[in-house]
Amino acid sequence: MSDRSQTSPADDLSQMITGYWVSQCVYVAAKLGLADLLANGPRTAAELAEATASQTDPLYRVLRALASVGVFAEDDAGRFALTPLAERLRSDVPGSQRAFAIMMGEEQYHVWGDLIDAVQTGRNAFQRIYHMPIFEFLQRNPEKGKTFDAAMVGIHGRETGALADAYDFSGIRTLADVGGGNGSLLRGILERNPSLQGILYDLPAVVERARPAIEGAGLAERCRTVAGNFFESVPAGADAYIMRHIIHDWDDAECLTILGHCRAAMPADGRLLVVESIIPPGNEPCVGKLLDLTMLLMPGGRERTEEQYRALFASAGFELVRVVPTATEVSVLESRPV
Repeated sequence: MSDRSQTSPADDLSQMITGYWVSQCVYVAAKLGLADLLANGPRTAAELAEATASQTDPLYRVLRALASVGVFAEDDAGRFALTPLAERLRSDVPGSQRAFAIMMGEEQYHVWGDLIDAVQTGRNAFQRIYHMPIFEFLQRNPEKGKTFDAAMVGIHGRETGALADAYDFSGIRTLADVGGGNGSLLRGILERNPSLQGILYDLPAVVERARPAIEGAGLAERCRTVAGNFFESVPAGADAYIMRHIIHDWDDAECLTILGHCRAAMPADGRLLVVESIIPPGNEPCVGKLLDLTMLLMPGGRERTEEQYRALFASAGFELVRVVPTATEVSVLESRPV
């Protein structure tokens, strides 16, 4: 990235306008697994092309472009090597962003190209392009679902430790993770809280994908999986219910259905923990303000301000009692039944 203190507004705007040039090059590198192929040392574009069933000249040009922005480095012999940025595109490193780059370069890239239509018509871009809702698409395309799961770990993985540091789970006996996906959040919390029991609740295909990781972490005795649809019900048996990046997927009416089922399932002294980015007022930079547009384009939801969450919870029979910030961009909104 350029140093904005030494660039003009025209340069800064040009960089914003052409940002997808770099993101699509990163996508190609991720999709072809180039970082994995370089894990044991530098290789030429010809060697990488042979390994990926690609053409040497265009692949070299992509690698050269990426090297110019710090993703890979070319030596005097024409061989490309990993850099700290490229290391994050490896499949086997903690915090890998390979799946994230692939996801962003495929469906998300296509959908963001439809932003003008969404702004002018209000139509859901994902459904217009793919003719079905995003989560149905992931169910019907298991490989896409696996990429989505891996991308979410890459995006939100650092949130789990930060959340466990910021919020005290010690007073909870059983925690239900509603829409818990691959279970990475619940696993992280259970590992940090040995006396805690867990319930992972999500669609049947999703919890099937999650079970091997739960068993592999040695948590099968403390974490049961329950298949279902939170638009129809939420399992009872927990004294706290957590949802991370779930409420932002849906409009207010759909959120009230989900929250209503949580309210019905939990005891009178239970608590609801919603983990989301909170939109700050004014012009303050916030990744949630851009993530909000992804919610507009794909599932049809939105990011919200603290006051919007307070009003939403009140409509569902909850009182927002406190907001616990974390070291990442998300906060824990703790609510109690009223």
